[in-house]
Amino acid sequence: MNPNPLVQYLNKPSSEFTRADLIRYIEDHDVEMINFRYVGWDGRLKTLNFIINSREHLESVLSSGERVDGSSLFPFVEPGSSDLYVIPKYKTAFRNPFAEVPTLDILCSFYDRHGNPLESSPEYILKKAHRSLQQSTGLTFETMGELEYYIISDEEELYPAVNQKGYHESAPYNKYGDYRREAMRLIAQAGGVIKYGHSEVGNFTLNGKLYEQNEIEFLPTNVEDAADQLVIAKWIMRKLAYQYGVTITFAPKITVGKAGSGMHVHTRLMRDGKSVMMHQGALSNEARTAIAGYLSLAASLTAFGNTNPTSYFRLVPHQEAPTNICWGDRNRSVLVRVPLGWTTEKDMIADANPVEKPVKLNFSEKQTVEFRAPDGSADIYLLMAGLTVAARHGFEMKDALAFAERTYVDVNIFDEANKKRQSQLEQLPSCCFDSAEALEKHKEIYMEHNVFPASILDYLINFLKKYEDKNLREQLGNDEQKILDLVTRYFHCG
Repeated sequence: MNPNPLVQYLNKPSSEFTRADLIRYIEDHDVEMINFRYVGWDGRLKTLNFIINSREHLESVLSSGERVDGSSLFPFVEPGSSDLYVIPKYKTAFRNPFAEVPTLDILCSFYDRHGNPLESSPEYILKKAHRSLQQSTGLTFETMGELEYYIISDEEELYPAVNQKGYHESAPYNKYGDYRREAMRLIAQAGGVIKYGHSEVGNFTLNGKLYEQNEIEFLPTNVEDAADQLVIAKWIMRKLAYQYGVTITFAPKITVGKAGSGMHVHTRLMRDGKSVMMHQGALSNEARTAIAGYLSLAASLTAFGNTNPTSYFRLVPHQEAPTNICWGDRNRSVLVRVPLGWTTEKDMIADANPVEKPVKLNFSEKQTVEFRAPDGSADIYLLMAGLTVAARHGFEMKDALAFAERTYVDVNIFDEANKKRQSQLEQLPSCCFDSAEALEKHKEIYMEHNVFPASILDYLINFLKKYEDKNLREQLGNDEQKILDLVTRYFHCG
């Protein structure tokens, strides 16, 4: 039942794909072209096209990779030594759903002139971060992303949706459910493991345009694969929107008073293929330890997950986006949320379906912990790497469980009655400049175990500071036009 046509034909999971498997698929399906795909510093998938000339040519392409100009992809690569290799990762191969001729796309990793992985490549930094967590704790890390986005089209008069009341709305009030379902189908065929899709809260009209918010959420998987899936998904969604003749944006904020778009990341820790997030029906010490790590590095994690000035127009009080560094159960005003789990002993299925016999099932594997700050501007690989480092850091903290206890809240911290509790909590950065300063403060932690190179962190710190946005909120106030101009500047982020 796997929707990926390569998995169907080869009858094996993508993690087991070999070069011979891909050649067999290409020959048997008359595939004419191959695209190498890789992510540059702007977070977008790049493309290198190959027309297959012969079997020997195909074997050469899949065996040796190709050269690219690294200085045109990454600003920190010097032009004088810019040649890099792009080497295909066979497990990522997928049929290009938009190509007019049969085409196979494959994600690539970057290697330097010595044949070693490029230390500063975000994709390799993530791999190092995961390896260091596994070596330190014996645990593997799984994540899943939520892609929130707005579709922008001409305003329609028939069946208008209620302003900011679009959550899980159906057609005809939700106009772009067909787009969402088609995107989900194509992403799944390209290897994305999707949980579900739905319309989101945000919808409004502005200057004759309809802005409709939707979301596609993934299932937990190996953190490295999760990052690959998200970058492929964003490319597919943009390409499909282009075909529909509409605009899609993952921008964190569109205008004042309307729902922003986040890219929440759910996480879980695994041991020998089993989740360790729950213990005897309650959140485990391992999960609480990881939460302590997320919160202790939360301020600097924004440097990877909230990378342009509009990010901080979303992270404001009294919205469902977090501002306080704390965690809680089922609480959308916190930074780290423990979603509702299937911990009740009641058989809800048997209750809803009287013909079913009651069965005692264990749903603890479903439990995740959600980090709610990131948005669509995130460098997906660096964000996932940062979260992985933060989880490992939790296990290296001397007082992780006590720290988790101190930062737990079970109330809406924005209520007037809870002002005292709110005053006890640290706050997320309110601009890119503050985020850069937080990264400077935590720099050594990210460099431990040789995960993040100092050069990348220094570059990112300087990059964020150059926005000079420390007083931007005050300068713009609630001027919708000025904010819209700012949004337009960073409209196609990530």
